[in-house]
Amino acid sequence: MARRERKPKGTTYFDYNLLFIVIFLLGFGLVMLYSSSSYISANTYGDSAHYLKLQLRNMGIGAVFMVIMAKIDYHQWKKFYILAYLGSLVLCTLVLLPIPGLTRSSHGKSRWLNLGPVSFQPSELAKLAIIIFLAVLIERHTREVSKTAGVIKVFVYLAPLLLIVAIGNLSTAIIIFGIAFCMLFVANPQYKPFFALAGVGIVGVVGLIAIEGYRGNRVDAWLHPETAGDKGYQTMQGLYAIGSGKLFGKGLGESLQKMGNVPESQNDMIFTIICEELGLFGAVCVILLFVLLLWRMMVIANNATDLYGALVVSGIMSHIAIQVILNIAVVTNTIPNTGVILPFISYGGTSIVFLMGEMGLALSVSKGIRPRRQHLHP
Repeated sequence: MARRERKPKGTTYFDYNLLFIVIFLLGFGLVMLYSSSSYISANTYGDSAHYLKLQLRNMGIGAVFMVIMAKIDYHQWKKFYILAYLGSLVLCTLVLLPIPGLTRSSHGKSRWLNLGPVSFQPSELAKLAIIIFLAVLIERHTREVSKTAGVIKVFVYLAPLLLIVAIGNLSTAIIIFGIAFCMLFVANPQYKPFFALAGVGIVGVVGLIAIEGYRGNRVDAWLHPETAGDKGYQTMQGLYAIGSGKLFGKGLGESLQKMGNVPESQNDMIFTIICEELGLFGAVCVILLFVLLLWRMMVIANNATDLYGALVVSGIMSHIAIQVILNIAVVTNTIPNTGVILPFISYGGTSIVFLMGEMGLALSVSKGIRPRRQHLHP
């Protein structure tokens, strides 16, 4: 009998470069988290590794989420795009309701839902939900979205979620607006509508700042941190940390500002401790790591097999880029304090879990790529 010829199977691509960069960022984040939080942890909880242990737990949950997202075909999430949007809208609304025991507050604002022994931040789910929702919406209405009226229509759909989130967390609302802006910009050949959108966004932010008095105080502290007293204390201490690091830093673990001088040194302000201990050189290396991460995602988006996959990865890329820019801009006093963490490095529960989930989703898109001669177009 004649032997049947086997058809050559297509080579399945998996972006190990992206995976290794994420793992390196997480590992570096653990080192810097322990360095920045050990003093406060020892004094507050009697355990210098308190925050480190919590972050390891969060990363473990995030790793499971990332593997699940990477294993599942990203097209499967299309079925739930409306449910994802409505679900995040409902959860973000629940956070604002004054129901005893349901929510947990921070700095006077309710941002967490209590789910038994754990707390959950719905605004982090909203970022991922918006990425999937918009990717499906743009793919199905490509022609309509390529016109100004279509762009406005999309933001009308997003307006309820943006307003709900902005009430309790303006910085997250800015990030969601930025994600939507970037995804629509990628899918739209026109430029003029986006100038108008940027203007509307700026007016909206200014309006929300004017409504809430404490946000106006943050602007004052940004403009004159040296005379703002307690309101400018965090900014000034962060700038002292950055300046004292000079070119190569004081050395890992040698920060003085982390010893109770820089508030939230393990969270929003961890980049200042990186600058103090590793200097300008270390800060630039961290920024380059994020640039590499964004570049790998750009490669995946450019080589995705369909528009939906390209838009999903573009949305994830926009999310991380915006959050990194906002965090570094805040700690260097380029913009007013917004309370945005540094992805993969700052301490965080819900945020690190959903960031790793987004990485899994990007890796799922990369699995659909069929490379020619093992080369991908950047």
